[in-house]
Amino acid sequence: MSDATPLGADFRLLVGSVLDYAIFMLDPTGHVLSWNAGAERIKGYTAEEIIGEHFSVLYPPEDVAAGKPRRELETAVAEGRLDDEGWRIRKDGTPFWAHVVITALHDDTGRLRGFGKVTGDLTERRTAEQQLDERRRLLGHLVQAQEKERRRIAWDVHDDSIQSMVAVGMRLQLLAGRLPAEHTATLAQLDDAVRGTISRLRGLVFQLRPTAIDRHGLVHALGDYLRDAVTGWGVTPTLHAELDREPPTETAITIFRICQEALTNVRKHARATSILIELSTVDDGVLGRVTDDGQGYAPPGTPPEPHEHFGLIEMRERAETAGGWWTIRGAPDRGTTVEFWLPADPDPGVAP
Repeated sequence: MSDATPLGADFRLLVGSVLDYAIFMLDPTGHVLSWNAGAERIKGYTAEEIIGEHFSVLYPPEDVAAGKPRRELETAVAEGRLDDEGWRIRKDGTPFWAHVVITALHDDTGRLRGFGKVTGDLTERRTAEQQLDERRRLLGHLVQAQEKERRRIAWDVHDDSIQSMVAVGMRLQLLAGRLPAEHTATLAQLDDAVRGTISRLRGLVFQLRPTAIDRHGLVHALGDYLRDAVTGWGVTPTLHAELDREPPTETAITIFRICQEALTNVRKHARATSILIELSTVDDGVLGRVTDDGQGYAPPGTPPEPHEHFGLIEMRERAETAGGWWTIRGAPDRGTTVEFWLPADPDPGVAP
């Protein structure tokens, strides 16, 4: 069936009318033979301006000087087609990021008749990817800075505050044998207060410096936290994790901190007897839920207490800064569920 048939005419009409892709033909030497509406929209040339010109005018000068247009045609001939992404130039000189497919066209005898070229403008996609990469880098640096500050505070508390309180406790014990009996009860109360303070400070250090996630993994770190901290709150914790792979360190730390803050809210406000943490792989990310059986979350519109409000804001900001989402729901006397999702794509170029 020749191109003179209605089908051939319809096909040319279809190709010529496509706006989302530049579709055109080149002769065997690389000169433009046809030009559709999409090519005019994307590249800026009208058919009258570009037909007969060498397609190298669509490439940046440095690529032309390096012989890239010629090599692409040679590759298309040798391999049948070429698939490439790179910078191209519009008529007004502005660059755009293009996905290019060049196909070598042969007749029935095998003779090269020219090339078919399809170009898509991926500038918006590339810009979005670059913005996402930059956001991930910023998240990595933010998490690193936060964790570094937490470690510094933990060291200060451990090496200064706790050691000072331990020294006070030792002095109280020395005084116990020297003071009259009527002071024994007061001294015991002071000793209990010091021991309680030391215990709370050690708990703070543990919160500030959880098990090293980068060495043991997220699930192991959460398991340690539930065992060493949460079980002392008088609740029964359960961890259920089904992750296809370990998230990147920055993502894992963010998940750990959101869970930690959610658990702290349960301890302070929920009056719960059990807590369930669930982690699963959903949509190439990590979906997390922290559910308790306590008194429930206040109805929407009820102003939370200032300290509670700060905790909720911190969880939401952590999730959204990482490119995910966070929500909380519950009902009076029916418990509360904190739910969040974070993307688990590897962070490019940020060392933990």
